[in-house]
Amino acid sequence: MRNLRVNLGIAILTFATLTTISCRDTNEGGDMDHSEMNHENMNEGSEMMDGENMMEGSGMMEGESENSQTGRIVNDYLQLKDALVADNVEEAAKAGGSLVAAFDGFNMSEYNETQKQELTEIIEDAKEHAEHITMSDIAHQREHFDILSVDLADMLEITGSPKTLYQQFCPMYNDNKGAIWLSASEEIRNPYYGQKMLKCGEVQKEI
Repeated sequence: MRNLRVNLGIAILTFATLTTISCRDTNEGGDMDHSEMNHENMNEGSEMMDGENMMEGSGMMEGESENSQTGRIVNDYLQLKDALVADNVEEAAKAGGSLVAAFDGFNMSEYNETQKQELTEIIEDAKEHAEHITMSDIAHQREHFDILSVDLADMLEITGSPKTLYQQFCPMYNDNKGAIWLSASEEIRNPYYGQKMLKCGEVQKEI
């Protein structure tokens, strides 16, 4: 009888010990899973932040393009175009002077030899017409603006445009031979006739 009680006591003690060990293992396993989950969440958060930073960086680069050397030329050209639309000789001359300076400062180091040669020819011609615009009456300003617009369109085929532009066309200018100009808006505002025939023209293509 005594042996039965002893054996029963040993069995109960063994069961209690095994139960304690089992619970401890379960808790340790739970802690490990929790740690792994935290690590995974941290990685996901880091990836999301990296993605957001990449998007912000891309946006900054895109915003900077309008401040590039090509962007400055385009902006000066658009100011010239707006001055001619408004029949403003003085503002057109001022914009022409800004274009001369922008063409002078254009750096071609990032282009290949063929592109450099083409850009050199285009810029020399465009600069000459911009110089004439600084010292001419409005009729002659518009004549030089005609060729300058072609030069800029050719230039942007090589450099690319820093913003969306629209090539527009007036069929009546230059004895009905027609002339193009570039605009940041699809709305027609004719720089060749100004307020006299403000809406004469059409959009040819988007650049």
